[in-house]
Amino acid sequence: MNAIQPPRKELQPTQKPRVVSRPHRKLRQRSYQIMAVETTTKIVVNLAICAVASSALVQLLPNHWSQQEKLRDIRTEVKLMQGRVDSLKSEFSHNFDPRQAKSIMQQQGNRFDPSQRHIVLNKDGNEATVQQPDSSP
Repeated sequence: MNAIQPPRKELQPTQKPRVVSRPHRKLRQRSYQIMAVETTTKIVVNLAICAVASSALVQLLPNHWSQQEKLRDIRTEVKLMQGRVDSLKSEFSHNFDPRQAKSIMQQQGNRFDPSQRHIVLNKDGNEATVQQPDSSP
């Protein structure tokens, strides 16, 4: 075991000539093709979605315009009714005002204050007669 052994030559690895393998080039080309197909598919799907959205808008816009026109008409009617409501409120407050009860009774009925004279115009409009109020209870 202790025998002298011949010196070892260090073996240098032999360089193998690098050969460009074609499978890698084909794989790279294949991946480009897959990416192109994927991108094309995405574009087609997005265009289809745009077409569907556009057709939906085309169908919805006339309906929206008609509803806006109806809304304008309703707002106009509300303004007209608001004026009528205001006039009815003022008439109501006038009719039920306790301070004006006496004058309202004279306007609405045929009763007159005993201190006032009743004036009746004829159909001609030329002659006027003055009547004394009835002194009935």
